Amino acid sequence: MRYLIGLWLIASSLLADAHIFVYHRFGDARHASTNTSIDTLKKQFDYFRKHGYEVIPLSKLVDALKSGKKIDDKWVVLTIDDSYRSFFTNGLPVFKAYGYPFTLFVYTKATEEGYGDFMTWDQVNEAKQYGELGFHSHTHPHMVSKNDGYLRKDFETGLALMVKRTKMRPRYFAYPYGEYDARVKGIAEEFGFDAICNQNVGAVSNASDIYDIDRIALTGDTELRSKLTIGFLPAHWIEPRAWPEKGIVKRVTVETNSTAKRGQLYLTGYGWQWVDLKDGRVDTLLDKPLKNRRSRLILKLENDRISTKILVKP
Repeated sequence: MRYLIGLWLIASSLLADAHIFVYHRFGDARHASTNTSIDTLKKQFDYFRKHGYEVIPLSKLVDALKSGKKIDDKWVVLTIDDSYRSFFTNGLPVFKAYGYPFTLFVYTKATEEGYGDFMTWDQVNEAKQYGELGFHSHTHPHMVSKNDGYLRKDFETGLALMVKRTKMRPRYFAYPYGEYDARVKGIAEEFGFDAICNQNVGAVSNASDIYDIDRIALTGDTELRSKLTIGFLPAHWIEPRAWPEKGIVKRVTVETNSTAKRGQLYLTGYGWQWVDLKDGRVDTLLDKPLKNRRSRLILKLENDRISTKILVKP
């Protein structure tokens, strides 16, 4: 048994890593933190083309994960959250010009009720001719703060609308605000998605959890090299598992497949610190109060292999 585990650890360390990026708004300077200018978008797309990256549909990556086919280091997947109208008016023409596929995660209530900053159903249906549609919830709630009944009703209502208005049921789901915990993830899995996407820093390999796929936020950044060198780190987060008591992260314990002796640990609001590993295990006292209601712990080891744990206050 130990021999088999050892083989898995060696193999997983050699896995190739694809990358999924997430956008929100395009050419909309009113919202700088989530906006990508059209000039920046074109520079990003030129970078992919110049450096030999293949922009593929999310479905191709998910099908490879499900079938165990090899993941290519040069695969890039582009996703758009919230279905803002600026994607249709400003972003979509660029995607079409480059011939790049995408997955648009639809916020159904905003579209159904005609919120002014969001796409109409006619626009959603036109966009699906060039990409894929995913589901991004009905009411776009902070899901960790909602009870089970609310969440199931949200999924049922939004998915029914997607079927009614687009004549298809989305294969993929992405968490609003990138917020989730084990309970929310379990409820999302009940609805039979082929894959569920988070918004954590990381890459995608054959060892990825298909119901917890990492996506990297991409807005005004044209320095893509550092993001595209991020590797997937197989890791089991033992502590903390969820929002800690009194909001204080007292200890961090993570098991990995690494032979590294040292790594770096990041906590939102505090930055990076060095940590020691013994037999692939991090076990360090932190004793730090969380500064944000949504915080991330990131473990980074050799070759920029990364694993992220999100902590969301209920």
